Amino acid sequence: MRRAIFPGTFDPFTIGHYSVVTRTLTFMDEVIIGIGINENKNTYFPIEKRLEMIRKFYKDEPRIRVEAYDCLTIDFARQVDAQFIVRGIRTVKDFEYEETIADINRKLAGIETILLFTEPELTCVSSTIVRELLGYNKDISMFIPEGMSLCPNPSPVGKGEKE
Repeated sequence: MRRAIFPGTFDPFTIGHYSVVTRTLTFMDEVIIGIGINENKNTYFPIEKRLEMIRKFYKDEPRIRVEAYDCLTIDFARQVDAQFIVRGIRTVKDFEYEETIADINRKLAGIETILLFTEPELTCVSSTIVRELLGYNKDISMFIPEGMSLCPNPSPVGKGEKE
């Protein structure tokens, strides 16, 4: 069983994330979308809502699980018995950051990271931009997977996950 985790905040889950998951399923038996809880990060959707939205979207795909975690990504990988971490790369800056993290993860845990380069038409899509558009009540439907439903405009959660 080849199992990978795809870690991130997914606030919200975008068409870029969807692309990475879809492409990963072509060479992995199972993908666990791991929603990291980071108390220092401003989030728009509370963790429960992100879990609900992504689980509902993938409800008919048995090879995908969605879980939250609040530890190091390598520790989460061990908890779910994943042999790989998958990450999407949009820019050179992303590559440099992810390369460093991948090297550390390999040294600490022996886990390999697979970097998937974003499809050219998706390089401009980021959760940060989508959150900003949401904050101004703009239509974000072109930036999230078709069929994914978002709750009606929540208030930004602010620091961490506390409401």
